[in-house]
Amino acid sequence: MVQPPFFISVIITTYNQPAWLERVLVGYNHQNFKDFEVVIADDGSSDETIKLIERYKKIVSYPIQHIWHTDEGFRKCTILNKAIIASKGNYLLLTDGDCIPRADFLEVHAKYAEKGYFLSGGMYRTTLDVAHKIQLEDISTQRCFDIDYMRSLGQPRRFFKDLKLSLKYPKLKNFLNSITPANASWNGHNSSGWKEDIVKINGFNEKMKYGGLDRELGERLFNLGIKSKQIRYSAICVHLEHKRGYVTAENWKNNYAIRKKTRREKLQWIEEGISTHL
Repeated sequence: MVQPPFFISVIITTYNQPAWLERVLVGYNHQNFKDFEVVIADDGSSDETIKLIERYKKIVSYPIQHIWHTDEGFRKCTILNKAIIASKGNYLLLTDGDCIPRADFLEVHAKYAEKGYFLSGGMYRTTLDVAHKIQLEDISTQRCFDIDYMRSLGQPRRFFKDLKLSLKYPKLKNFLNSITPANASWNGHNSSGWKEDIVKINGFNEKMKYGGLDRELGERLFNLGIKSKQIRYSAICVHLEHKRGYVTAENWKNNYAIRKKTRREKLQWIEEGISTHL
């Protein structure tokens, strides 16, 4: 258990998905843990998203920072680095604007936060059809985290993935966290760590486009000597499925080469990162 002072900056990436972002902001308004801010890392969204954020600043109980830059193509790493600079917390949780947090989401991250570690959480991915059926009331009542309710919306059965929503016993969650074959990597949808560690490695590598950019940051944290904890079955968010028009084979190839170099040379610091904006 961490000791105060402990303040979380939740950094949420978004790009022209205001309907999904609204559901996420509502999710954070129902958190058990209250010592946090939200920093929206906006990769150039249009006025519709900007107006939504301004409206929700007056609705929710937590502070919101909106970090925006012009739309010049996929520049997620750049806007994330700008958001990290703007963040006020000493602990950062990074997630996406299509991931609705369960009420205990921040509480779990705060519980397991420990110096020398980052946390690797999980998600429950909906189908595209079910994503459109989830309403704001489903979030405020937490129905969208009930497996039977999700099934009534048309979500198919997927046994181990369903356990993320259906499990009620902490010991069983911890057991599954310990035996899952999934790596405890830095995942863009649900990971957290100390700001000072992320700053030490200069944040995200701005040479990277879509495809493994989050894991590359985690690999440099490993090279720094930071370890990871698996909380895949404990810290849960519902991922609203959507189309991805920004995925290219060329970007995957480029990013894989960067990650391979990071691992081979045990790199901690990259040049095109946070320091570019200071």
